[in-house]
Amino acid sequence: MRGLPLAAWAYVSGVVAVAAGLIATSSFAELDWGKLVVLALLFLVCDSAPARLTVARARVSLSFAASLASVVLLGPTGAALLGLVAVVTGQRFFAPVKRVFNGAQFALSGFVSGTVFELLGGDRFHPEKARWVEHVIGPFLGALVAFVVVNLALTAGVLLLSRQAAPRELLHESGQLAVGCLGYGMVGLLIAGLWPRVGPFAAVLVLLPLFIARWAMDQAYAQQQAHSATLAALCQAVETKDFYTRGHSERVSRGSVMIAQEIGMRADRVEAIRYAGMLHDVGKLGVPTKVLQKNGPMTEEEFAAIQLHPMRGLEIVREIGFLDEALAGIMHHHEKMNGRGYPMGLAGDEIPEFARVISVADAFDSMTSTRSYRAARSIEEAVAELERGMGDHFDPEMVEAFLRALDREGWEPPDPVVLPDDDVVETTRQDHDDPSAPLRVTGGDEVRHQ
Repeated sequence: MRGLPLAAWAYVSGVVAVAAGLIATSSFAELDWGKLVVLALLFLVCDSAPARLTVARARVSLSFAASLASVVLLGPTGAALLGLVAVVTGQRFFAPVKRVFNGAQFALSGFVSGTVFELLGGDRFHPEKARWVEHVIGPFLGALVAFVVVNLALTAGVLLLSRQAAPRELLHESGQLAVGCLGYGMVGLLIAGLWPRVGPFAAVLVLLPLFIARWAMDQAYAQQQAHSATLAALCQAVETKDFYTRGHSERVSRGSVMIAQEIGMRADRVEAIRYAGMLHDVGKLGVPTKVLQKNGPMTEEEFAAIQLHPMRGLEIVREIGFLDEALAGIMHHHEKMNGRGYPMGLAGDEIPEFARVISVADAFDSMTSTRSYRAARSIEEAVAELERGMGDHFDPEMVEAFLRALDREGWEPPDPVVLPDDDVVETTRQDHDDPSAPLRVTGGDEVRHQ
């Protein structure tokens, strides 16, 4: 948290002050300190081993279970005190500001959640109540939602003010985070329900299912990392054929995600189009290197080989199950709205949505990248070219979405290519990805991408 902006420091200080004020003005006369100690130990164990999510940099604390159990068993004041335990958990040992802030935001979340529980008619836990289920479950669900909302809102505030995340990024990631938090929070109801029969041992009983759930989420994270490594290896294999296109797949992936988020795609489809952008040119593995690096006009046979690369790409990756809709983007990203693209000559809405997205990102990165036969075009020139191709080459909706995202997020073009001394590279003077570059085929007319 070094170098926090002044606004972020003020925010952190305010959250800590409010939490301290609430606890200082609360009454502890009816607090069951025995239950608090047991739940605090459970909180310590769980918070020191958070579960990793497939969302980048995101983790969910298993301590949500202890926090929500305290709402039922201890009320608002007890839940707030339990939240302070986050100050001494192990996962933030070398980050004192984070420790204090997390303790404060857990305390506030617990206090608000406990207050909501009581306002909705929930009673503190009394084993003798015959209709305990009816008294507790409904209010508990309301308290659970309140806890998660306050917790995520307070965390989002410090991330935004410290410029560690953008609003759109937080919105994109908040869904999966909320699901994880709600899931672990529901275990708190299990602890409270078991307490009258087994007492403090209820906290021990839930550790096994909690850590099994953590293990399962770790496996999902490891699987996603393996997927990413597989895709990166395929992209690297493609880009070794042409030094000038190194990094192209990653940038097309980023541009495709920008468009997908701008038009409101679901999170799972955004992830799929990220994969499609990375692998859109994987079919070049099936194109002879001498064709990709040819310096001069192509023969009709050579151009036909280039036109086959989307189909070859589909053949290479079609058995990778997690790609799903990404396969259509890989297959059809060179189709044109006017029907004069390849490999199928689809037109308009016949072209899959993923392909229409990738087409825009692919062309933009090609134009703003250096090639052996020309310097990179400026962003302004590339934007003008996209606008000229709207409705003819590109889907106007996708171009407009990309330009809005571009204005907001910017674009970092690749650095000029510096060839190593031992690398001999001859790249063709025609670029099938660049809509403004002529494609010359011997024995035929010049073909442009427009």
